[in-house]
Amino acid sequence: MNRTEVDIERSAGRGVFRRLLTYAKPYAHWMFAALVLVLIITLLELYRPIIVGEVIDLFREGADFEQVNQYGIIYLAVLLASFTCNFLQTWILQMTGQNIIYNIREEVFDHVTKLSLRFFDITPVGKIVTRITNDVEALHEMYANILITLIKNVAKVIGLAVTMLVLDVRIALLSFVLLPFIVALTVLFKKISRMTYRITRTKITALNTYLSEHLSGMKIIQIFAREREKNAEFGRKNRDLYKANYREMMVFAVFRPCIYFLSVLALAIIVWTGSSSVLKQTITVGVLYTFIQYINSFFQPIQELAEQFGTLQSAMASAEKIFTLLDEKPMVVNPEKPQECGRIRGKIVFDHVWFAYEGEDWILKDVSFTIEPGSRVAFVGATGAGKSSILNLIGRYYDIQRGKITVDGIDIRELDKEKLRAAIGQVQQDVFLFTGDISGNIRLKKESITDEQIQLAAKHVNADEFIQKLPGGYHEPVTERGSTLSAGQRQLISFARTLAYNPAILVMDEATANIDTETELLIQEALEKLMEGRTTIMVAHRLSTIQHADKIIVMHKGRLRESGTHQELLAENGIYKKLYELQLHEGV
Repeated sequence: MNRTEVDIERSAGRGVFRRLLTYAKPYAHWMFAALVLVLIITLLELYRPIIVGEVIDLFREGADFEQVNQYGIIYLAVLLASFTCNFLQTWILQMTGQNIIYNIREEVFDHVTKLSLRFFDITPVGKIVTRITNDVEALHEMYANILITLIKNVAKVIGLAVTMLVLDVRIALLSFVLLPFIVALTVLFKKISRMTYRITRTKITALNTYLSEHLSGMKIIQIFAREREKNAEFGRKNRDLYKANYREMMVFAVFRPCIYFLSVLALAIIVWTGSSSVLKQTITVGVLYTFIQYINSFFQPIQELAEQFGTLQSAMASAEKIFTLLDEKPMVVNPEKPQECGRIRGKIVFDHVWFAYEGEDWILKDVSFTIEPGSRVAFVGATGAGKSSILNLIGRYYDIQRGKITVDGIDIRELDKEKLRAAIGQVQQDVFLFTGDISGNIRLKKESITDEQIQLAAKHVNADEFIQKLPGGYHEPVTERGSTLSAGQRQLISFARTLAYNPAILVMDEATANIDTETELLIQEALEKLMEGRTTIMVAHRLSTIQHADKIIVMHKGRLRESGTHQELLAENGIYKKLYELQLHEGV
């Protein structure tokens, strides 16, 4: 992790506990009920040794069976009350914790879906997955157990201390001699454990990021026979996580025995001083027994407090990372009062547009053009000329730095993003299909699209024929990324998906690049129907596919260099003609 990331997480960590408590606010009444139950449980636990101590003294005094029986009934009632309260407290906390975690995970994912594409360009997928899964789950223990148990243990320590002082001030004060050492150990443990938890969470993120990227790219790894090298690289990251977990374990391995040693030492002090007091008859054997039980109980919550502090540190480390993600602001935001535009017709104007992904590394430089409604416009040029960037800017997936882009005369920064993008049907070269079935991949959870509309869209793009031949038809299962379908079939499904949404503007980025000639002929036939009445914008490598466009715009190094029809551009004897002749020569 570089210095900048550390600073960002520390900034997010300020007030992180207070921020976490806001998620518990809707369940305050349940938390209060759990707190009341915890206090009752603590009182019952404090009372149990007193009952046994009194019974011991009764036996020394020659008590009858009736008296012992009464104490037995009381002890049984206390045990049953403790069991009931513990059951209710656990149920309330687990239910509340799960609800809070559910809400946090929903909020994080909802926030991620609203972030700009630039965020996903520079953030590894594995890192985001870790935030939504591992880091959110790490908070569950805090909400379900730690918060209330911390209060329980604090109350128990205070209750034990007060009760011991009431029983015998001298012995109690001797027991507390070791408290400064325990406090010093706890403070040191807190400091070291927080650092180790931070490192561990970072190493988990790094490993998940590596796995996400390399499992997705396994085909490339095997094609180039890099399995051994990648396995070695994974081994290094796995070893880093192992070392981080080992450091975390060692912190506990040192702390626990130290606390245990101090508790044994305190017990020895109690037995030594208490035995002397019993012999002098200043206290009874029952009181000594109660002290011994209390001193055992006294150090247990202190140890638990420190260890819960450790779990709390883990939750804080995860929370810092979650809040760093939640504090990430979208680069592209909706206007406060979007301008109404009605049904978009599709007139697009770029007015002296300058655009860069980073700083002043300009991808587009002073680009101006107009696309009339219903026209067919193609963008051509070498790789890196800015063609695909233009398509992304039309849907306002990125914001420009200078100039203006308008749709139907309205600056797209004044339009509602969802309405703008709903009017644009985009088909890309790299088709992404989700796990599910074919019908679901066309509908994409838009329930207003009927099965009939899905089939009609598929027929328009000639996808219906191959879909009907599948065993499940439109309900044929689709695996991750549609790996069981051919590239051509996936592209046809993406065309049907776009058509089902009935866009006013069609955007195609190398849409026929991965399709064989026979399939491309079917698509070209369908496209002629699709483009009627729609503004169509194409980016194509093969110039043969865009010769009939109303306008061809030639981009070169981020600038608009030529514009016209196929024949007009050939007559200019410029960049377009050179590209065309080069493709003829190569037989493309």
